[in-house]
Amino acid sequence: MAAPIAAQQTAAQLPLSGRAPLAGTVNAGQNSAPGSGINTLQPSVVASASFAGSTPSASKAPFNGSLSLSDAIARGLDYNLGATQWSNTVRQSQGETRVARSALMPNLNGSLTETEQQTDLKAMGFRLNLPATGIGAGLSFPSVVGPFNYMQLQASLSQSLFNFTSLNNYRASQQSLRANQLQLKDARDLVVLAVGGAYLGVIAAQARLTSSQAQLATANAILNRSQQQKSVGALAQLTVDQNQVQAAIQQLQLTSLENDLAKQKINLARMIGLPPTGDFTIADAVPFAPPPPETLEAAVRLALEQRADLQAADAQAEAARYALAAAKAERLPSAAVNGNYGVIGTSLWNSSHGVFTVVGTVNIPLWQGGRAAGDREQAAATLAQRQAEAADMRSQIEAQVRVAMLDLDAAAKQVTVADANRKTAAEALSMTRDRFQAGVINTVELIQAQQQSATAEQDYINSVYAHNVAKLTLARALGNAPATWRQYLAIRP
Repeated sequence: MAAPIAAQQTAAQLPLSGRAPLAGTVNAGQNSAPGSGINTLQPSVVASASFAGSTPSASKAPFNGSLSLSDAIARGLDYNLGATQWSNTVRQSQGETRVARSALMPNLNGSLTETEQQTDLKAMGFRLNLPATGIGAGLSFPSVVGPFNYMQLQASLSQSLFNFTSLNNYRASQQSLRANQLQLKDARDLVVLAVGGAYLGVIAAQARLTSSQAQLATANAILNRSQQQKSVGALAQLTVDQNQVQAAIQQLQLTSLENDLAKQKINLARMIGLPPTGDFTIADAVPFAPPPPETLEAAVRLALEQRADLQAADAQAEAARYALAAAKAERLPSAAVNGNYGVIGTSLWNSSHGVFTVVGTVNIPLWQGGRAAGDREQAAATLAQRQAEAADMRSQIEAQVRVAMLDLDAAAKQVTVADANRKTAAEALSMTRDRFQAGVINTVELIQAQQQSATAEQDYINSVYAHNVAKLTLARALGNAPATWRQYLAIRP
């Protein structure tokens, strides 16, 4: 039995772009928008697609109801769907690499067959007419032969000796695997940003709610006092109505803030695998703390050295180079050897003998209808696109570092201003209360002082939130965020 001849290999066709938009991403930004007091930075951390979801973790990692920032990020790294999806992508890529390597490795197969056969020679066209006299006289041949049987045990081996298309396909698959492994590392950076940003958002929402509760308590206390004064004729009904309106406004704001906090907690729970009920408490406060000293030039240099997505873009471009080399190699000769060895007979143990076949093949492509040229053109376009994406990634990373540094500097200055402003507003409110208690001023001035104090407190909360988000964004912009975020947020391990 002749051994099969290996088919001519073709170059693997890679996707035009090395980027994976379906995996989702995490975007952090600071928009300068007018606040109720001063112009404040409005931070936002938005996780899209898989980064906004997770696999359930409560049954795998026990949870006592109190969530620290370290625990939240650890759960996100283990269960966030963005990291999980890239982990499965790496596994898939490992399988594709093994498939590509198989074209270079020996292929060994074994078979055992048993045949029982009967043949109609007449039906197959055999016509044997022997002479009636002379040699062969009296002999006769049957028109049907058999039945007879035989058995065959055989091992077949095929091995590519040299095939540059298969070799470069394997090298391209190795680079694609490396790129996906680096994308997994970058996805973990994004998980830190997404989960950390969501946790900071819950802290800010909780602080706003606490401040609003204090304001409502003060408004109710003033309302009760004014009602008592009205009952003894020491205060006009108009003042009581004004205080009642102010208490109602504070109650409405409190309701809105309670709703916002509940939704923020549900959003965080969805990212880290907890039930989306928001039934947990925040264990860390993450107050204002100066970031580690870092110059812009050093930060940009560090980011270009260790950002995993930039390394992945370079690996994707390298995979495209090997794919182009594989396409060019389609015009080159290739060689392979095929062989088999076995035993055949009516019995494998008593009446059998060995049979073998060895075939060496050199395949020389002459004309393939333009397929080789078409493969080269596609591979060249893919390489050009991926090189452009890698160059754009370098520019994008530098821009991200610069923006994060700008936001960090602006937020730090705003914290200083907001802190001084809230202290001044609190002092003014205290003096206004004393004057109100002495009957020097009316309720309107007290309400105005309370609103200014509340506004100053909200501005301070927003500024600290913006500063912490900027530090977390810078940690992601520099790369290796799972190892450095504690340093930037001043959180002890």
